[in-house]
Amino acid sequence: MKEDYYEVLGISKGATAAEIKKAYRKKALQYHPDKNPGDHEAEAMFKKSAEAYEVLSDPNKRSRYDQFGHRAFEGGGGFGGGGMNMEDIFSQFGDIFGGAFGGGFGGGGRRTVKGSNLRIRVQLSLEEIANGVEKKIKVKRKKLAKGTTYKTCSTCNGQGQVTRIQNTILGRMQTSATCSTCGGLGQIVDSKPANADAEGMLVTEETVSIKIPAGVVDGMQLKVSGKGNDAPGNGIAGDLLVAIEEKPHDTLQREGDNLHYDLYISFSEAALGTSKEIETVTGKVRIKIDNGAQSGKILRLRNKGIPSINGYGTGDLLVHVNVWTPKSLSKEQREFFEKMSNDEHFQPKPEKEDKSFFEKVKDMFS
Repeated sequence: MKEDYYEVLGISKGATAAEIKKAYRKKALQYHPDKNPGDHEAEAMFKKSAEAYEVLSDPNKRSRYDQFGHRAFEGGGGFGGGGMNMEDIFSQFGDIFGGAFGGGFGGGGRRTVKGSNLRIRVQLSLEEIANGVEKKIKVKRKKLAKGTTYKTCSTCNGQGQVTRIQNTILGRMQTSATCSTCGGLGQIVDSKPANADAEGMLVTEETVSIKIPAGVVDGMQLKVSGKGNDAPGNGIAGDLLVAIEEKPHDTLQREGDNLHYDLYISFSEAALGTSKEIETVTGKVRIKIDNGAQSGKILRLRNKGIPSINGYGTGDLLVHVNVWTPKSLSKEQREFFEKMSNDEHFQPKPEKEDKSFFEKVKDMFS
C-alpha cells in the first residue's frame, strides 16, 4: 500500500501551498542523487517525494486525493504519478532546487524536454462505472519519425546554454542564457524524413488501452503516462489525460455510491402484494412487494449500487415504491370505488412503522 502523501512530505493535511513547497524542497535536497550517489534507497525516496509534491502542489489533484485517496489516480496503464522517472522530476520541478545542484538533470544547462499532453473525453455507462472497464481508444499523437537523427548543437556545444562574459565598470560579469538555436536541448535535427515536421515528428494514429477502475465519477480525470506527444531528441513523451463523462441511465439515478429506482405498482398490486423484476447495474433481480404496500415505501437492496472509488465497499440500490392512481375509470370501476369509499379497510390508518416523508429522507442520508 502506498504511503500517505502528506506523511511522505512530513506535513499536515491543512498545509499551505508555501509549506508544501518548502517541505518538498527539504526532502528533495536531502535525497538528491548528487548528494547520494549510488544510493538506491535515497533515489526511491527522491522519486516518492516528487510524486507527493506533484499531487499536493496542484489544487485539483490535491482535492481529488483528499476525497478519494490513491484510488483517484489508479486504473493501470500508468495512471497517476507512480510512473515518474528522474527526467520527469527535473523537467517539472527543477526550479525547486534553485542553484543547489547546478543546471539540472544531465549536467550543465541542458534541459530535458517533455512532450505536450493530450486530452480526451471518455463516455461511460453506469454499468461500466459499476464494474470497471478497459477501453481501447484511437488517439492521434506526434511520434518521432523513423530515421530522424540529431547532432550536437554547435552554438552551445551540447550544453543547452550560451555563456557570455562582459567587461563592466564593476569588472568581468558572466551571464548564461538558453541557447536560441536548439532551445536548450543541446542538439538539433541532423536528418529527417521528407514528410516529418521541423522537429522530426509525424502525426500517427495509435490505439491506446485504458483501464478504468470501478467507481469513477463524472468529471474525474485519469492519466496515462507517456501516451501524449513525443518530445524531440532524448526528451520524454507527454501524457494522455482522460476525462470521465457519465452517460445518463434510462431507469437508475446515481447519488454518490447509491442508486435510486422508481417502481410503480397498481392499487390492486399494492393491496394484494406482488413481485417485480427490476434492473440493476449487475443484471436483473426480482423483489417481493408485501400486501398493503404504501406509496413512498423504500426498499433497500444492499450492495447493489456503485463500488466506492476509495475501496470502502459498495453502495445500495434504493427502490422507491409508488402506487399509481388511475386517471380514468370505467363505470363498473367507479361504482366499485364509490361503494368502497366508506369501507373501513379503505380508510387511511397509518401505523407507527409507516414513517413520514421527512423521516424517510432522513433515513436515506443517514
